[in-house]
Amino acid sequence: MYRHILIPTDGSALAEKAVAHGISLAKSVGAKVTAIIVEAPFSVYGVPESRLHQMSEAFAEHADHAKRHAAKVLSHIAKAAKAAGVSCDVVQTEHDQPYKAIITAAVDNGCDVIVMASHGRGGLSAILLGSTTNKVLTHTDIPVVVCR
Repeated sequence: MYRHILIPTDGSALAEKAVAHGISLAKSVGAKVTAIIVEAPFSVYGVPESRLHQMSEAFAEHADHAKRHAAKVLSHIAKAAKAAGVSCDVVQTEHDQPYKAIITAAVDNGCDVIVMASHGRGGLSAILLGSTTNKVLTHTDIPVVVCR
């Protein structure tokens, strides 16, 4: 059935449900997993005007925070996979459009399914907020298992 499962996460409680499901699925079918976290790149628009003169410090702080957050989240997933007896690789990347990074990682790693979470928003909320999960669903031919 599946041999390599990509599990995108942002470290949220909702994403944790997809992580648990993905690891469980991998264990049941003898697949390996790759966990990915996509961090937003540094944006000058996120820096308060009072700190613009300290741009290099702001960039360094952003990079450090992103690295620490990703390491914490991915370490947790790697430990959960190991406890389940599932082989796990981890990937941290930066991209302003997470769905593109997720699809690229799935293709580059030869993943045959993506397991990810969705808030299940509909209507105007979904249109205004957009959905990484929805974008992945509509831009890839790789099967996607959505956990709510």
